[in-house]
Amino acid sequence: MKIAIIRQRYNPYGGDERFVSRALTALSQQQSVTLHLIARKWEPIDGIQFHACNPLRFGRLTRDLGFALSACKIAKRLDVDLIQSHERLCCCDIYRAGDGVHREWLKQRSRQLNWFARLLFQINPYHLYLKAAERKMFTGNRLRSVICNSQMVKNEILDHFSLAEQKIHVIPNGIDTQAFHPNLKLLRTALRKQWQIPIESTVYLFVGSGYQRKGLQQTLQAFALLQKGYLVVVGYDKHQHRYQNLATKLQIAERVLFLGSQQDIKPFYGLSDVFVLPTLYDPFSNALLEAMSCGLPIITSTKSGATDILINGISGFVCDALDTQQISQNMRLLSDQTVAEKMGREARILAELHDWAIIGESLTRLYKSLGD
Repeated sequence: MKIAIIRQRYNPYGGDERFVSRALTALSQQQSVTLHLIARKWEPIDGIQFHACNPLRFGRLTRDLGFALSACKIAKRLDVDLIQSHERLCCCDIYRAGDGVHREWLKQRSRQLNWFARLLFQINPYHLYLKAAERKMFTGNRLRSVICNSQMVKNEILDHFSLAEQKIHVIPNGIDTQAFHPNLKLLRTALRKQWQIPIESTVYLFVGSGYQRKGLQQTLQAFALLQKGYLVVVGYDKHQHRYQNLATKLQIAERVLFLGSQQDIKPFYGLSDVFVLPTLYDPFSNALLEAMSCGLPIITSTKSGATDILINGISGFVCDALDTQQISQNMRLLSDQTVAEKMGREARILAELHDWAIIGESLTRLYKSLGD
């Protein structure tokens, strides 16, 4: 079987990019599969035929539209059995909805805006283009299958579009359960000494790029209600200074570490006690699954697709993304080491069900069924 994968943007720390890389690696190990990758750029992957697609761009709208047109032209020239896109394109047989449903993201984002800002948000040409591309793809005749990484996204697609339910397959993100392991906590003392964090303090970890969507503002506000502990923030945002200023305003700057993007995230799971991600909208957070695999209890939101794999009150807590008081209360409950460790053990058990070997088999079965 010959498969072409389309993904425009590459960020080595991005969740969907990591899914693509791992999926490609898993599929390339199948002797019966030949893979092509169409992207602006990508890290080298053995056994993958890469096709650069990097048309000129002048802003977000021309960036996405130009890539869509060029990528479909390249894919059409390739002699492949299936085209899988991670972008909203009409030339694909399979669409992986790793970015969720754009209409739903707009709805959730609007909760933080006044009426005028909501209006501007809704009539923004870029958002109008994405909504139109999304509808055209889901209502077109070409699409044969949709891969969702959570039941939440599947439900959103069914709510917004008249797509046959049998076309939608829920295959969650996978995890290397040996690399992301509770044994990372054995490095706890040395790592805390490196970052000058007291060994006895509760450390809350926030991991995510795009702080607004991931809920860093609410995290800082919730953390400010606690009198002790440390908050470690890992991830990139071009407006990081705004959140550092907010931490200063909340008088918690000395207890918050902004560490930016990190090539190796594993040590930070090792030094932490609790993972916090009250995301406004996230189809499925890889970082959340990594934290669970490392034995950390979770605090996240009802609009996080990863709530599929955790049990509220058992392996973590789930609440509304904007409920700062409840987020803070959950953080306070998990400052009890006994409670945090018990929930962390439950989180690890659930994460083990999502080892990459299991997810890779699910993907292979789907591809074979479509190729028959």
